[in-house]
Amino acid sequence: MNLADRIKLSCEKYADQQLIYNEEIITYAQLWDTAAKVRHALQDLGIKPGDRIAIQLPKCMEFLYVHLANLQLGSISIPLNPTYTQEEIAYFLADSGARIFITDSSNASFARPQSTAFPDLQYVITLDKNQGTNQNVISFQSLLNGKSSKAVYPANPEDTALIIYTSGTTGRSKGAMLSNENLLTNIESLHVIWGHSDQDVLLHVLPIFHVHGLLFAFHGALHAGMKIIIRSKFDPIDTCNCIHKYRCTIFMGVPTMYHRLLQVEKPRQDLGLNLTSMRLWISGSAPLAAAIFAQFRQTFGHPVLERYGMSETGINTSNPLYGVRKPGSVGLPLPGVSMMIVDLKDDEVQAGQIGEVWVKGKNVFQGYWQMPEKTNESFKSSWFKTGDLGYQDEDGYLFLIGRSKDLIISGGMNVYAKEIETVIETLSAVEEAAVIGIPDDDLGERVIAVVVEKSGQVINIADIAALCQARLAGYKRPKAIHVIELLPRNSMGKVMKNKLRGLYQDSLD
Repeated sequence: MNLADRIKLSCEKYADQQLIYNEEIITYAQLWDTAAKVRHALQDLGIKPGDRIAIQLPKCMEFLYVHLANLQLGSISIPLNPTYTQEEIAYFLADSGARIFITDSSNASFARPQSTAFPDLQYVITLDKNQGTNQNVISFQSLLNGKSSKAVYPANPEDTALIIYTSGTTGRSKGAMLSNENLLTNIESLHVIWGHSDQDVLLHVLPIFHVHGLLFAFHGALHAGMKIIIRSKFDPIDTCNCIHKYRCTIFMGVPTMYHRLLQVEKPRQDLGLNLTSMRLWISGSAPLAAAIFAQFRQTFGHPVLERYGMSETGINTSNPLYGVRKPGSVGLPLPGVSMMIVDLKDDEVQAGQIGEVWVKGKNVFQGYWQMPEKTNESFKSSWFKTGDLGYQDEDGYLFLIGRSKDLIISGGMNVYAKEIETVIETLSAVEEAAVIGIPDDDLGERVIAVVVEKSGQVINIADIAALCQARLAGYKRPKAIHVIELLPRNSMGKVMKNKLRGLYQDSLD
């Protein structure tokens, strides 16, 4: 069984179940039928199983229809952050060899089908109804005019269903290939350990270009037959109002959202809201501060359930639904997931000792798109080397303490320092740059850039800010930029970013 088969079963069994996007009501049957129309239209455009479809849209139903159509057809979804710049998008389109790019009108003009820059690109599909005279740029609305015929869904378990691009530690993003089996394995495990059922009501406020919102939330809810309340963006007061109005039972968020929910003063008393329907608050994508864990439990009456996952593996660990949820811990390995903590010699360490986290299981991805060397570097035998540092206690709970790949997580989004440093160092006045993450109550970490001037040059901070604005998505842009004479280095010449973090800890206070 592939993922399309499994979701189709849910859409047939719970045909009248509702998905409410903002205030628009869509039944499961309508959802699947509309996706089938899109699938049929994609086939008419020549799309075949294994072809890549890049989707760069704001959170909307069109995104979900296309993704489900790809699952039905066996083509591969490539979800892209809607805030990516055209330079970033151009790389993803060229690297993936996408046949179709689905976007809004603002990005449709530069991605010219069958051009020198994008020879594999056949069509651009936009939400704009007026497409002009270019026959290779078409309206999404036209995809809905076709028929919805019954079909056999061709994908095998090992076939790639999704390519998620991760920010590159060396400046080049890598496309993590996730198979139908990878996705199904994770969904089925979460269904059991989180007690999902058709009686649940999921409040979905996460972005859907990210594995958290697309896979664990949307796929997981469809798998269980939940009622799904989708909001186009997160707002803490709106979240509380939705829980009250729709009697929601599950919320999935990132630590930044929990911090902002705590800014809503006494939500139940002051706003007259009843939040007692909630049974499960889930946090992921970044560590949740112990103080927020404690404060949230006191204010909302529930301990947050932390879990740990990544684009390459889906979810690896989770605190238990019933049992001890340890503050600061991301929990225990999921059923079917093996975990090992190793030292610098790749030897397994004892409980309580810090090392790199390695995992293996059917949830682990197939490798990086067209990057066999990077794939080989990331595995030892069947173990995937996550690059995260942590330890397991005597009970097997995992505690993460850092990231060996120099990853910054800001607002639940992955930011790699090297990518930003590479952009900043293109300025002629910049000798070198170091980008660090500084703890932040709201974002989890805020991005800070520290730069060194070239001899005889003067750095204009405004020029750096403008360059970052032009070339980087908003969540990657430094929140502060500092000029320094020399970057601190150790005896091996490596920049000591821990010293920079200490020096600029309070740079925004």
